[in-house]
Amino acid sequence: MSVRTSTTGDEEHTTVVMTPAQPRIVLLFSGKRKSGKDYVTDLLQHRLTAEVCCILRLSAPLKLQYAQDQNLDYEELLGCGQYKEEYRADMIRWGEMKRRQDSGFFCRLAIRHAARPVWIISDCRRRSDLQWFRQEFPDLCVCVRVEASEQTRSQRGWRFTAGVDDAESECGLDEGVKFDWIIRNDGDDDVLEKQLEELLSLVTSRLDSHTLNNVKTQQ
Repeated sequence: MSVRTSTTGDEEHTTVVMTPAQPRIVLLFSGKRKSGKDYVTDLLQHRLTAEVCCILRLSAPLKLQYAQDQNLDYEELLGCGQYKEEYRADMIRWGEMKRRQDSGFFCRLAIRHAARPVWIISDCRRRSDLQWFRQEFPDLCVCVRVEASEQTRSQRGWRFTAGVDDAESECGLDEGVKFDWIIRNDGDDDVLEKQLEELLSLVTSRLDSHTLNNVKTQQ
């Protein structure tokens, strides 16, 4: 929360502005459809606990506004079923229009109630997403890419869809981005566990001792 004071004529006005609490670290996750981003970020939050870590999705405010504009079921759009797939391509086009008007529009909405020391932005899709967070939270951002082979993604139900898998929302971070961390998620639990332990070590190094008392060290 911040307080801003402005003056109009001889009158002074005080405005209380709600702002998110400053994080200690911001993990910017990206990855292709069915790479398992949500699975990995859910595991991280479980280890860190919800008291320490919050998952923030840029798609949530996008889907809410889109559902309101189109008179659709917001809860269904949040799911992984056919309902969302039916509207995905049009929702992507609508989101691109909003971003052209204001590249940080959905980023600001996603973090407005964030109040944990660890933020996981689970669905970064464009360079503008990364740029906005890096500008707003310099020295706090860690870019994490979740990768899985096409064979693995296909086994999880992925099928190439024109207008979706060749759009910026899926391909915007394929090139020209240096990721700080790459997590392979092809179904080998032991490999994934080792990678998570290394990333958790980085995260906990940014936290104070009081906060660390809430972190789950066991699986």
